[in-house]
Amino acid sequence: MATFVLLLLCAAAFLTLGMRRAPMWAWALASAALLYLWQSGLLHGDAPSSGLLSWVAWLPVAALAALAVPSLRRQFVVAPAFAMVQKILPKVSDTEAQALDAGTVGFDAELFSGTPDWAKLQAIPPIQLTAEERAFLDGPTEELCKLINDWQIRHTNREIPEAVWDFAKTHGFLGMLISKDHGGLGFSAQAQSLILGKVASRSPDVVTIVMVPNSLGPGELIEKYGTDEQKHHYLPRLAKGLEVPCFSLTGPTSGSDAATMRDIGYVEKGMHEGRETLGIRLSWDKRYITLGPNATLVGLAFQLFDKDNILGKGEEVGITLALIPAAHPGVNIGRRHLPSGAAFPNGPNWGNDVFIPMDWVIGGEKMAGAGWRMLMECLSAGRAISLPSSATAGAKTMLRVTSAYARIRKQFGLPVSRMEGIEEPLVRIIETAYVNEAARGMTASMVSRGEKPSVISALMKYQTTEKMRRAVNDAMDIHGGRAICDGPSNYLQSAYQMVPVGITVEGANILTRTLITFAQGALRSHPYLYAEVQSAQNPDKTRGLADFEKAFGGHIAFSLSNATGAFFHNVTGGALASSPDNVQRMSVWYRQLARASRSFAFVADLTVALLGGGLKTKQKITGRMADALSELYMLSAVLKRYEDDGRPQGDHNIVELAAQNALYRFQEAMSGTIDNFPAVWARPLMRAVVFPLGRRFKPASDALGKTVARHVLEPGAVRDRLTRDIFISKDVNDPTGLLEVTLDKVIAAEPVEKKLEKAIRDGIVRRYHGIDWFADAVARNVLTSAEADQLREVERLVAKVIAVDHFDPAELKPNYAALGHNARGNETLAAE
Repeated sequence: MATFVLLLLCAAAFLTLGMRRAPMWAWALASAALLYLWQSGLLHGDAPSSGLLSWVAWLPVAALAALAVPSLRRQFVVAPAFAMVQKILPKVSDTEAQALDAGTVGFDAELFSGTPDWAKLQAIPPIQLTAEERAFLDGPTEELCKLINDWQIRHTNREIPEAVWDFAKTHGFLGMLISKDHGGLGFSAQAQSLILGKVASRSPDVVTIVMVPNSLGPGELIEKYGTDEQKHHYLPRLAKGLEVPCFSLTGPTSGSDAATMRDIGYVEKGMHEGRETLGIRLSWDKRYITLGPNATLVGLAFQLFDKDNILGKGEEVGITLALIPAAHPGVNIGRRHLPSGAAFPNGPNWGNDVFIPMDWVIGGEKMAGAGWRMLMECLSAGRAISLPSSATAGAKTMLRVTSAYARIRKQFGLPVSRMEGIEEPLVRIIETAYVNEAARGMTASMVSRGEKPSVISALMKYQTTEKMRRAVNDAMDIHGGRAICDGPSNYLQSAYQMVPVGITVEGANILTRTLITFAQGALRSHPYLYAEVQSAQNPDKTRGLADFEKAFGGHIAFSLSNATGAFFHNVTGGALASSPDNVQRMSVWYRQLARASRSFAFVADLTVALLGGGLKTKQKITGRMADALSELYMLSAVLKRYEDDGRPQGDHNIVELAAQNALYRFQEAMSGTIDNFPAVWARPLMRAVVFPLGRRFKPASDALGKTVARHVLEPGAVRDRLTRDIFISKDVNDPTGLLEVTLDKVIAAEPVEKKLEKAIRDGIVRRYHGIDWFADAVARNVLTSAEADQLREVERLVAKVIAVDHFDPAELKPNYAALGHNARGNETLAAE
């Protein structure tokens, strides 16, 4: 027994050394103590050991002690490791380095560390708006939503009406991110996110014309990098909508790989406004440019060359950004694309041998060649706002309308919401609405305080849009035939149409998941890895070795800490993991999140170390690791939202469900990584550390899902909180307003309806077409006249809710010739 206790104490001591990142001398001392105890017989009760083998056993201990000496460690460990790292770690290109350096590190670094600092999570501000921002959200934004006729926009005209454009311009929607000094609204990222979300909940088409000017484009680029002259001239015009901007980045051969664009400019002198001017001669071909067909100001990205080195930056200057008026000679604004049949303006533009003056470069001559950095810095923040806001609003809208419809619609004599087959997808929508909003709000708060979270923005983009895709599909399934029949009363089709657009733009989700989130995140958010890569690529070998030694030592301690910490917390079920104070019943989820973070950090470290430069080609592995990181981040946001909202009654069940499902999905992503890890010998090690007792996390139970579903099936605080800050109509002439009014009346009429249903079951009243069963019920004293009138109104409203649109066949035949259109294909366009 004593021997067993001593062995346990020794194991605890070594786990503690690892978790505490003990220095080398401490490991040497502990190893010496353990060896002494073993050789003296105290650990096994036998006679003390002696002989040659006893002395040989001390050699590893002596080696550890020697490595505690810096000069010996540098010669025998660090220098060889430095040489090996130079061979195996991924080479970081200039464009990748600019992308990595462009953003900031946020709470993602805490998750990569394996030991998240909960104080940093709690320090992120809750959702806050100024009085002016709140008034704008409740005033002009609400008015804009009321102006929108979705069917007219996306079907009848396939065009954003001038009245909507004019309202957006007049009220400053196109200049929300432009500072007040330059005529804009100067709203915070949080306010922009909520405003975009509210408009998106009404029309995915209309939100696009507001989103683009407030995202990556001329306004933001001029505000941050423009010359004083550019700021004074363009920003007030952009803020007032006197200029409609677009930004031209994507081309036929450079989609996701935008850095390989073939669009080109040469520095030379040419004629501009009647005089010789230093400028650039451009040729480009761009496509998929949102707002392009309506643009008056074209932002353009291109590769700049200066064969005579006039700018003093060498022949290959690099990616450069310029502003070109759409009316400038040689600029061709093409016809419209039709992305998923949507109505927002999107199309190609091109030019050949177009001369522009040098002062049209954003930021002027000094910013020539800095375009990629400028783009990445803006994208790091912008990608965290635009699409996550619309995806989150989309999920909340799906929840609002679907919960109402499922409560109103009856089959087999009861609301379909009471059927478990319907309850399952409904609960998924609830979870998505809560989780997306939690992550959206937290991320927007980070951006509002000046952060540019590049890794977080990438995972937010792909996660929120993927979750919205599932929510829209679930909503369609629950509505059934009501959803697939399009028309003025269909409130789901616009979202269904636009889902693929959100999935594709600002970095297609496949790319964002497999190449950006983890592959770049491991470099950017890891506490030591990027420093090691930079030192390995340092042309000054002496300085590089010195920098590497510092990072490498920390990395070794970090790796041991996460290996021992992950094993310990997985064996103990996270019972001793960290948790903030005063979080009451949620402390268990903070501890499980800390436990999962340890496992993630351990596997992430081994993944980068063992795959090295091959990391980018193992995209199934990096995709799963991106999923795992995403689940940790989204769960962090969920726990924070619950606290920020004041721990409201009813929400704790939603948090429990979201936490259980997130940890289960995290576990499955980690399991998939380990089971398919390219280095087969590393799989047992990973599995022993991450799953020493097997895969213990389970998805939320059916019973918990049933409890959660009940919260949204009638009006109340929980339903309103889950769908806050979207457009909600109470107008019965609006399809979604009809749902809201009908839901209230259906619930109010339930006691009366039960009396009628009983009478029908008992054969007292018959309910068939051609019979006034309400009058019959009054005549037979089942209902009073007032009750019959109440049910008649409910019957009329429900009939409108479940009705689908139908058309004269002639209405559905497009008459392109009469409208002056031409449906020519690619061959005709190419010939032009």
